[in-house]
Amino acid sequence: MYAEVIIDIAAAEVDRIFDYDCGGFDIKRGMRVSVPFGRMRAEGFVIGIKNSTDVPVEKLKSIASVLDKTPIITEELFDLLDYMRNKMHLLHVDILRLFIPAAMRGGRVKELTRQLAVIADDYRDRDPDEFIRKTAIAQRELYDYLTIDKPDGEYVSELNKIMSASALRNFAERDIVHIVNVEKRRIPYSDMPVSEESEELTLTDEQQSACDAINKTQCRTFLLHGVTGSGKTEVYLRCIREALDKGKTAIMLVPEISLTPQMLNKFRDRFGDEVAVLHSGLGQGEKFDEWRKCLTGEAKVVIGARSAVFAPLKNIGIIIIDEEHDQSYVSERNPRYVTSAVAEWRKNYNNANLILGSATPSIETYYAAKCGKIELLELNGRVNKRPLPEVRIVNMCNEARKGNHSIFSDELISELKNCLNEGNQAMLFLNRRGYASYVMCKVCGYVAKCERCDVSLVYHKEEDRLKCHYCGNLYSPLTECPECGSKFIKEGYIGTEKVANKLDEMFPEAGVLRMDNDSTRTKGAHARILGDFGAKKADILVGTQMIAKGHDFPDVTLVGILDADMSLHMADYRSVERTFQLTTQVAGRAGRASLPGKVILQTHTPNHYVYNYVRSGDYKGFYSKEINLREVTKYPPFAKIVRILVSGTDDGKASNVLKNIYEKVVSIKDKYPDKFIYLAYMRAPLKKIMDEYRMQILTRLTPDTEEIENLIYTAVDECKVSGITAYAETNPIKLS
Repeated sequence: MYAEVIIDIAAAEVDRIFDYDCGGFDIKRGMRVSVPFGRMRAEGFVIGIKNSTDVPVEKLKSIASVLDKTPIITEELFDLLDYMRNKMHLLHVDILRLFIPAAMRGGRVKELTRQLAVIADDYRDRDPDEFIRKTAIAQRELYDYLTIDKPDGEYVSELNKIMSASALRNFAERDIVHIVNVEKRRIPYSDMPVSEESEELTLTDEQQSACDAINKTQCRTFLLHGVTGSGKTEVYLRCIREALDKGKTAIMLVPEISLTPQMLNKFRDRFGDEVAVLHSGLGQGEKFDEWRKCLTGEAKVVIGARSAVFAPLKNIGIIIIDEEHDQSYVSERNPRYVTSAVAEWRKNYNNANLILGSATPSIETYYAAKCGKIELLELNGRVNKRPLPEVRIVNMCNEARKGNHSIFSDELISELKNCLNEGNQAMLFLNRRGYASYVMCKVCGYVAKCERCDVSLVYHKEEDRLKCHYCGNLYSPLTECPECGSKFIKEGYIGTEKVANKLDEMFPEAGVLRMDNDSTRTKGAHARILGDFGAKKADILVGTQMIAKGHDFPDVTLVGILDADMSLHMADYRSVERTFQLTTQVAGRAGRASLPGKVILQTHTPNHYVYNYVRSGDYKGFYSKEINLREVTKYPPFAKIVRILVSGTDDGKASNVLKNIYEKVVSIKDKYPDKFIYLAYMRAPLKKIMDEYRMQILTRLTPDTEEIENLIYTAVDECKVSGITAYAETNPIKLS
């Protein structure tokens, strides 16, 4: 027998099938093996077994060892591999790596086993006086403990803490106790308080209609559009319960790791140990054990970030993508994929339902629903008829004219005082981390920039370092200008770290927590910060977009949006849409329980039309205006953007690759001129990242151009050279 193997090396030159003799091993498709490869030993994925090979006998090598007891890649995932190869032009190995925990590669994680002490059956019901002397008090205590308190056994490590180690050794030598190795599962968030068993909620008429529409059909895609606080999560839970009752499984995706603990608590309350959680914030052992729960069928429901869409569940009945508009569902690094496209494929494969949920759906998704391509379900009111929070727009230009140059308007400070005096909580949102966004010399205008990237350095006061947010490089803070020697150094825009410091100064009696990428780097930090805020150990939570979505804190009555314009003026056709989504989502954190909510939205452009729609919570009005603009300007969904990015440390070599690709794309345009709306090449807005020069080709195509899109992707594949990265992406999240 011969095995077809993909070598676990991410290089296009070796991304093909290699035949190996099975060497007498019982090998199945979906296992991993260790094989001789050139002068080294490499891991590989077995993607097929066959009876014959075209490889000459003298060149054929044998498999050295088998790394898995059973197949770890399911037949469904093998079919998904073919789809992603053809659609997204990815390497075999890059896709295969998505299907398993990263730490499995190289054997960096294994099953955790512990020694368990169990009373032997022959001694379980006997009179202990027969084999324990009356003076052996420690042995009698151990025997009573293992037969009465722990009849199923106790870990040796725990026994050694509370019982006599010599008594245990004596029992083991006499076979009174058997010491066996058993697997110990590592459970994520095991120390998270379990919520009290909740009563079955009564659904609103809109919630019930949504559940009925979803549960009565199969293999459909739904957009569940519901205002913040309308009870979308309860609809998800009911539909998952329906799927489980039919013997099926479910995948629940959330956009932020920070949402997982709160959501997990609700799901464990409903579905108990059948829930598994998968995301990058878990420990290697935890992720490995949760993934195996899915593979073995122990887990019926998976919750996680975008990578959980590859969970090895079988017989999926429903897939849910909460906050479907969120950018995090698009992988911007290799391997590049769109989560909703993978979910749609798995939906079709399993004849399942797919729910896309959001209070602020992407323009493209809502357009698809209005056109009837997917089914639109709406929740127009909050549960218990709670009102949406009052949104007040504050003109920060007027604040500056009054002499207030702080990031806090007078109105926000006043409302914060009222909120805290009434014993309530507040959330302040600023989508910029660090202490200052840049440092600049006031005399000559010098701005500190990263040596490896074409970006300004951000000052982090806690670390007292300048940091590059792209490559992570750290630099000493400026005490004087390196260009002119001036000591007059100006700090740029305020970040979350400085906001938290200012609040500590202004409200010393109030507890202030900060939630951003810097404060959540340690394991369990997300759950700890949110848990402390939920337990009212702090009164104010300052954060980036991590706090904008999904969180439900009943005592939050005030939300402050410190700089609503941050995303508004970006050179991106989605900038207004993202501003509406982000401000609406964070505003929805206020007034979710019985207390009314208030939002202070600070802006330098108060007359921009987007804020009128935010104030009224009018998504449909915003959509109507935005879709008209998109149609006139020919942007998605009325066009398809294909971007080709080329990067490399050798600027000239990268330029040549770009030129070769551009010539091929021009030849495609010459054949199909009516399909191209726009074509140009240029330096990328971020010209260099991590020592690599970046340049791009931008095309806008008519919507019905899947064949043209594939030709462009193929052109990129044909022009790739060693040392230069080149890839194409459709409707990219960022154009920088």
